[in-house]
Amino acid sequence: MRFYKMLFCLKSNYNLINFKKMNPLYKKALTVFGALVILFIVHSVLHVTNCFAEPVSGEVVSASQISGMNFGSEVMNGINKFIRFTGFRNATAGNLIMIAVGLLFIFLAIKFDYEPLLLIPIGTGIIIGNVPFFQGEGVNLQLGIYQQGSVLSYLYYGVVKGIYPPLIFLGIGAMTDFSSLISNPRLILLGAAAQVGIFLTFIGALYLGFNMPEAGAIGIIGGADGPTAIFLSSKLANGGIVHGLETKNLIGPIAIAAYSYMALVPVIQPPVMRLLTNKRERKIRMKPTRAVSKREKIIFPIVALILTTFISPGALPLLGMLFFGNLLKESGVTKRLADTARTSLIDIVTILLGLTVGASTQADVFLTPQSILIFVLGALSFVVATAGGVIFAKVMNLFSAKDNKINPLIGAAGVSAVPDSARVVQTEGLKYDPTNHLLMHAMAPNVAGVIGSAVAAGIMMSFLM
Repeated sequence: MRFYKMLFCLKSNYNLINFKKMNPLYKKALTVFGALVILFIVHSVLHVTNCFAEPVSGEVVSASQISGMNFGSEVMNGINKFIRFTGFRNATAGNLIMIAVGLLFIFLAIKFDYEPLLLIPIGTGIIIGNVPFFQGEGVNLQLGIYQQGSVLSYLYYGVVKGIYPPLIFLGIGAMTDFSSLISNPRLILLGAAAQVGIFLTFIGALYLGFNMPEAGAIGIIGGADGPTAIFLSSKLANGGIVHGLETKNLIGPIAIAAYSYMALVPVIQPPVMRLLTNKRERKIRMKPTRAVSKREKIIFPIVALILTTFISPGALPLLGMLFFGNLLKESGVTKRLADTARTSLIDIVTILLGLTVGASTQADVFLTPQSILIFVLGALSFVVATAGGVIFAKVMNLFSAKDNKINPLIGAAGVSAVPDSARVVQTEGLKYDPTNHLLMHAMAPNVAGVIGSAVAAGIMMSFLM
């Protein structure tokens, strides 16, 4: 009878806590409470073995008892070893913070569509790189990205040696149409002007105590070009000796900062653009771009390759692949190669690059005061680069004919975030004149910014290596 009463009570209680009818807020609270209970149980298990004492000295123990104790000891040793190797036992506050950052990246990518092709691989990589595991002295489980022989360390080799960025540039070249730049070559100056953020950030990093190679690698964040930032930091801030100076490994913080600000282009740039322009300037209509012949499109990547790499040979791996990819596209006779470069190849490399860059942010390596300074400098450099392009466009208007003015908004596209900056310019322009389409005009300084940031990286290397 008592048994049936218990069943009735349980059924009544279940009806009281029916999850389907429960307030969502209560559901969340109950979920959090359940998680805390699980963590408490795990914590208790971790310390339960302290309760098992050794036999008291002098106590008579039979052979069967000894055998049973040995078996029990082996079982407890096995349990101890299992617990010691779990992530719960090795987790630190830093690991949990970085996992939260990874989840934030994934949330921003899915919820707000902020560079999902980059932020989802990077966010997942951050989680993978911060799953805690046992790291005893002399023990190498070959799990972490910094442990020799691990799968992640082999994939990370493409970042450390600067292999992935040129392959990304190959795909970008195969996707890029330089027609807008060819038809209005003066807009290349806007791409050059936006690189002022790189050199001002370089000076700021020196002021904050970074050495010359590290400051050069940090400065390139101002170009808003993730692959270029990774390429230069792999040369100048890789934890080795550069130009007689010992450098820290800043590849992870620099790459995360560069890609974070690339994803936040729609958030960072519009306020700067509005601050530096008035309504009349935002409504300026630019002349339509002229038609560009196929011959011009074929000649451009060849001439640009020779000219830019003669000026900045250090940029050869990046610019060589960029213009090679564009030649594959424009030649018209290598369609299959161009299609591979702009689809399968760049997708695979983006996955590997994002995953390994994210995994390189292990809490013990990433959570340092230097990382915070890098993020602050990166934000400032991005703002300065945007402002530099807009202001220079206004300066150019002082020397332009009345019927050939430049809409200053397109100066913001001089940073290398292709094509996001050009899209932001288009969106801002349409707010003030729904019939004024600036996208094609903005693409000219945008692709010029890609070339400009690579040239700036080559110049940095020639000075600092």
